[in-house]
Amino acid sequence: MAAEAEIEEGALASAATKKKGRGRIMLIAGVAAAVIVIGAGSYFFLFANKPKETVESTASAAVAPNTFIFNLPEMTVNLSSPEGSENFMKLTIALEVADEEMMKTIQPRMAKVIDAFQVYLRELRKSDLEGSAGIYRLKEELLRRVNVAIAPAQVENVLFKELLVQ
Repeated sequence: MAAEAEIEEGALASAATKKKGRGRIMLIAGVAAAVIVIGAGSYFFLFANKPKETVESTASAAVAPNTFIFNLPEMTVNLSSPEGSENFMKLTIALEVADEEMMKTIQPRMAKVIDAFQVYLRELRKSDLEGSAGIYRLKEELLRRVNVAIAPAQVENVLFKELLVQ
């Protein structure tokens, strides 16, 4: 009789273990299904609804079709530093002009433009260039200075091709 009781207890324990194991499997399967559904929904929401564009088409859309790009030489300047530490900025700029005639007008005045840029850039501190607001102020100031240097001609926009602050 004791043997039968032990067998029944073993069977009950075995059944309880199977129920616990089945519950764990169901829980894991439910979590996996939820992850798959959330992942598929996120993919559809973020990527499937957007039109497919290449980087080239996006870049060409940023510049108006009737404008011309005038590339300036790369500039490397020391930034002003009250602590005595050396900070450098490497900058490659392109100017957006309205037409080809404007490019011919600007060409002889390039030395004045680069000088105006160099004088301004050397007075900047590293803290002046922090964040998007700092870069926006830099862009606006360079646009103002180039238009003063080439007046009465006008540049439409200053475009940063490379901006590295170290």
